[in-house]
Amino acid sequence: MTKFFRLIADTFFVNRYGHRAVVLETVAGVPGMVAGVLMHFKSLRSMKTGYGESIREMLAEAENERMHLMFFIEIAKPNRFERILVLFAQVIFGVFYLFMYLFFTRTAHRMIGYFEDEAVISYTEYLKIVENGEVENFQAPLLAINYYNLDRNAKLSDLIKAVRNDEQKHSETNHAYADNY
Repeated sequence: MTKFFRLIADTFFVNRYGHRAVVLETVAGVPGMVAGVLMHFKSLRSMKTGYGESIREMLAEAENERMHLMFFIEIAKPNRFERILVLFAQVIFGVFYLFMYLFFTRTAHRMIGYFEDEAVISYTEYLKIVENGEVENFQAPLLAINYYNLDRNAKLSDLIKAVRNDEQKHSETNHAYADNY
C-alpha cells in the first residue's frame, strides 16, 4: 500500500517537491489527530488516566504535520486544483484511516510508520536536488524559521532537514506504537 501511494505521488508530482509536500502534509496531519482523539475517547470510556502522554504525543504529531503544511504552502503556493485535490485526499484518507484505526490499530500505526519512512526518503531526495542547485535554495519562510528557531538567514535546505528530522521521529513513534500495541 505504501509503495502504491508513493507511485501515485511520484507520477502526479514528478519533480514538483513543494507541491508534493503540500498534498502529502495535508494527509499526514490526519493520523495523529485520529489516533489522539480515539485515544482520548478510549481514556474517557475506560475512565483511566494512562493515555495522557500518548494522546499528547499523537496530537503534537498532527500539529507538527500541520505546520509542515503551512511552510510548504508559503513555498509552493498551491493553485485551485491542488487545493481541491488536498480536500479530496484528506477526506478519503481520513475516512480510510479512521476505519483502519478503529479495527486494526496496530496495522494503522505500522502503516503510518512506513509512510513516514517514505517521507524521509522524499525529503532526502528534495534536499539532494536543492543542494545540487536544481532547485533554488531560497530563504526559508519566516514561519518555519520561528517554529524551528532557525538562524534568521536559514535556507530551504535547512527547512527540509528540520522537516525530515520530524518525519524520522514520527516514523519511530508509530513503529514503536505498532510494536507495543
